[in-house]
Parts: sequence; C-alpha cells; structure tokens
Amino acid sequence: MASKKDMRRADLVIPYVDPPKDNDSDLGGAMTTTLPMMAMFMRNRLMGWVSVVISLQNWLAETPEEKKTSATPAYMNVFMSVMALGATYLPLFLPPAQLRKSSTATSTPSPSP
Repeated sequence: MASKKDMRRADLVIPYVDPPKDNDSDLGGAMTTTLPMMAMFMRNRLMGWVSVVISLQNWLAETPEEKKTSATPAYMNVFMSVMALGATYLPLFLPPAQLRKSSTATSTPSPSP
C-alpha cells in the first residue's frame, strides 16, 4: 500500500508569515468627516456631541506620520464638529420663521395674500 505513505516533503514546506498591517482603513478619519455632516442634516444633537468627542480623540491620537500625510489637519475636523454641534443648537436661539409668527396656538391664522 504505497498510497498510504505520507508523500509530503518537509524541504518544500513554506512557513506562514503574517502580512504587514495596512493602515489604509482609517475608520476614525471617516467618522470625523461624516458625523458632523450627518448631525447638521438631521439636526441630531447627540450625533453632534459624538462627532466632537471622536474628532477630539482622533486629534489627540494623531501620529507625526499622519500629520505629514493627511490632507486636512486634525484641528480642522474638531472645528467642523464644533460648528456642526452649534448648528444643531441654533434653533434654540434663532427659531424658524413659522414658530416666530405664531406665538400662541389659540390665535387665528393670518389671511394669506
């Protein structure tokens, strides 16, 4: 029974080597650019606060290599997320025109032209 014999050759075995880590998948960078926009469009304050926290974390964790290669400085992402947070709170200070006109719910509507 020659077929039962182990036919593998130890001199032809290639050992497994881990591939080098690829830093192209920057999830934090993607979140710091998209979360402020989502917070502004959806007027979601919680998402605005999350974008501020994540952008601050990415700014503090920035390496010198990332500083050299990134197109946008990290402090600009923090500024963008703070502006998005301000945009979500803006209706508290400047209410929309509809709400300013009708101060009470029991008043009669004004005639339309």
